[in-house]
Amino acid sequence: MKPLRILLIDDHAVVREGLKALINAQEGMEVVGETGDGRSGLALAVSLRPDVAIVDVSMPGLGGAQATEALKGADPGLKVLALTVHEDKGYLRLMLEAGASGYALKRAAADELIHAIRVVSTGGVYLDPFLARKVVGRFLRKPSAGEGLQVEALSEREGDVVLRLARGYSVKEIAAQLDIGAKTVETYKARSFEKLGLRSRADLVRYAMQRGWLQDT
Repeated sequence: MKPLRILLIDDHAVVREGLKALINAQEGMEVVGETGDGRSGLALAVSLRPDVAIVDVSMPGLGGAQATEALKGADPGLKVLALTVHEDKGYLRLMLEAGASGYALKRAAADELIHAIRVVSTGGVYLDPFLARKVVGRFLRKPSAGEGLQVEALSEREGDVVLRLARGYSVKEIAAQLDIGAKTVETYKARSFEKLGLRSRADLVRYAMQRGWLQDT
């Protein structure tokens, strides 16, 4: 199996060096290019055709959101993982709307960052656990007057599955965490998505943001 090809776009050289050492030490991963700004990152993405681009949110010139839009425009199949110090929900919204598949914090543990890369590379959506709790924290609350979807229709176990899906875990990982079968997880997932009118994990995250579930409880 060919290794996962990763492009680093971050204006801090020390951060890039640390990421490169971490990623290249993993089996099945390699950094194929790196740069400190969005414009040159776009050029590298076009020439190198990486599988995943790790993009800093705040960069001089072409910022993270603009760079992400340009990267996705040039290669819709490219997965973008935002990596930032910002815990502000506004940046999260901006990056996801630009097309990023994940949002990780630079303070995250090394194994969590590797997990985030693997999640987005396989088509999943990753959110830092701290932010993920805010995204799904109101799934089981009673909806206010005028809300279209009956969120309280989710059972406790459906809510457990949805929480883990929003955090980027695979069906197999969720099954192990909840000590149930993978087919059972798929059933809970299908029921939850049907109740919420969603088709994918990306829809789950974006819908939660649109409904204001990023607000602190």
